[in-house]
Amino acid sequence: MHGTIIVLEGLDGCGKSTQFELLKETFTDCRFITFPNYESPSGAIITQYLHGAFPEQDALRSAYSASSFYGVDRYTSFKQDWEKDYLSGKTIISARYTTSNAFYQMTKLPRDAWESYCGWLYDFEYEKLGIPKPDAVIFLDVPIEVSQKLLSNRYDGDEAKKDIHEADVNYLKACREAAMYAHAHRPTGEEWHIIQCCENGEMRSVSDIQGEIERIVRNITSSKNDK
Repeated sequence: MHGTIIVLEGLDGCGKSTQFELLKETFTDCRFITFPNYESPSGAIITQYLHGAFPEQDALRSAYSASSFYGVDRYTSFKQDWEKDYLSGKTIISARYTTSNAFYQMTKLPRDAWESYCGWLYDFEYEKLGIPKPDAVIFLDVPIEVSQKLLSNRYDGDEAKKDIHEADVNYLKACREAAMYAHAHRPTGEEWHIIQCCENGEMRSVSDIQGEIERIVRNITSSKNDK
């Protein structure tokens, strides 16, 4: 019996890192992983990519080459770090996963190529590389205008500290559209929970959002134990 994979997702500036750290305090019997793994050799390549080291004029090629960087990072993490935990039946909670590739890379492609990209992505990571499919995705949905304010606060108002993705508002808006597409075209058996993190244009409290996430995680793990 293999484990369960729960993915915490959301676009830049949604508060995902804060919520992920709080989950660690509550679900101490789960294994926590995060992507990209910047401390690994594969993560170093991603750092270079995010700082513009691989300029690519062909958006089609860029979507697939960048996806391969992130996919290989997940593969090496799985084989070298958490495969045994997963195969032993442990619940894995991951900050970002294959879904992030869909959100951020699909936007480089024309809309009529999204379906074929998703097919390629899921086949590449889940079938060709053999990393396990997630059982559930929890998506923290925050309006881009609000997330940009949060990012600016994170960097103390220094806009230059944002990476090439964080700084492009139109790109992030397109990523949200891609995220909704990924939700509608998710692989069979992948359960999604979309959490609305704002009310009346303002972020809900951290504890309020955390409570909703915890309830979802408990329901997922309880359902697994009941089987």
